[in-house]
Amino acid sequence: MLICCWTSFRRKKEAIKMFHAQRWASAFLSVSGKDANEAFVCLKAFSAQIKNVHGVFFGHNVSVQLEKILRETAASVIEKNPAVEHVIRFLCLLVEKNCFRHIELVLQKIEQVLDEQNGILDVTVESAAPVDSGFEKELSKMIKERTGAADIKMKTRLRPELLGGYLLRIGSYYVDASLKGQLENIAAHLGENIGGRNG
Repeated sequence: MLICCWTSFRRKKEAIKMFHAQRWASAFLSVSGKDANEAFVCLKAFSAQIKNVHGVFFGHNVSVQLEKILRETAASVIEKNPAVEHVIRFLCLLVEKNCFRHIELVLQKIEQVLDEQNGILDVTVESAAPVDSGFEKELSKMIKERTGAADIKMKTRLRPELLGGYLLRIGSYYVDASLKGQLENIAAHLGENIGGRNG
């Protein structure tokens, strides 16, 4: 019984410690409204500058000081661009709640939602050798035509263990056109055929 209670307590404590980047991203996008794309660009720019600050960076007093600095820095822009106001408030809240350390997660979630809203697909190409720009352009064009995507964000990664060809990831879909994948399929197929005859 004691072990059960301790496990339950630990799970609750871990759940409290969990950071919910999706909630923060949703709040940011909700407040930003029609200015969300512009606000996101501004958020990335301000965040990059804040990340360069070293030391303890959380709490109400720090948040107040940060707000003052950001407002002075962006004074000429705030009146022209309402997105800047949302970004300043959002960043100060993250700092006050000791959540700024998770800014990269929040930025990723915001970017995912905006990409989805704007019809942009996230594509990863993993290959054994560097991918040339001609292949990348053709692949991007083909994916756009087949999916109807407005644009493609393509990332490439080198994976020598693929031996040749490529592995394509579009969202949660995978296309394995690697030599390693083909060899594994042949081996599995041969194993089924040979194993079926001997059994």
